[in-house]
Amino acid sequence: MADAREHVLSGTRGTLTVREWPCERPRYVVLVVHGYGEHAGRYEELAGVLTGHGAAVYGPDHMGHGRSAGERVLIHDFEDVVMDVRAVAELATAAHPGLPVVMVGHSMGGLIAARYAQRYGAELAALVLSGPVIGQWETPRRLLAHAEVHGEIPDVPISPAALSRDPAVGAAYAADPLVWHGPMKRPTVQAFARTLETVAKDGAVRGLPLLWLHGEDDRLVPLPGSRVGVEELSGGAATVRIFPGARHEVFNETDRELVFADLKDFLDTVVGG
Repeated sequence: MADAREHVLSGTRGTLTVREWPCERPRYVVLVVHGYGEHAGRYEELAGVLTGHGAAVYGPDHMGHGRSAGERVLIHDFEDVVMDVRAVAELATAAHPGLPVVMVGHSMGGLIAARYAQRYGAELAALVLSGPVIGQWETPRRLLAHAEVHGEIPDVPISPAALSRDPAVGAAYAADPLVWHGPMKRPTVQAFARTLETVAKDGAVRGLPLLWLHGEDDRLVPLPGSRVGVEELSGGAATVRIFPGARHEVFNETDRELVFADLKDFLDTVVGG
């Protein structure tokens, strides 16, 4: 895989840092939409798999995340993040005109990607959701209820052990200076709650091929809640892959080769083998 390049774009609330993993003769483009508190650089291995499969890969650090501008993990409105991702899509399609575009969203990135598909699905060839925050995710309700009583969002950091059965993944996450390890912020939690409702109300993206990947033992974004949202978003037409024993980050799991194989098989049906 060629070395990643870095772009800096003007986003809705400051500068955005975007990683590009180039492919010499790409067949398609992938936009990687990362999760809460992390950054696009954590998707290096996935990008390598995809560039080897014929994709030019782009991944922004969202506002307040990674190397992008903004107060850490502060998102007032996810519609702003959708517009930022659209700017990255425009960068990618200008560099690779005419190629099909696939969006891969993980966790919070799955919520962003779902909303993007509702707004701009006609511009996508496929949507891939990994452990998506969609449907009946109870965390925002619980956090906001606590804040109503106690005046603040509780400081409950993400446990590195919840990410993967591979201890090296948790150790790298805990040591990563670009990862946020503090509490969530009330405006961000409120934005989560609003956007979950918006995605549920705006309905299915019928006709858009959708692959749903999820760890059976995902305790951060439990499987049953996501299932509701994926079924609504896809109109019941999603391709589903549930990985026994896997935790939240299936792309970083001990059986990730199976995950990558399923992802490539799905992409072959969309962009050709």
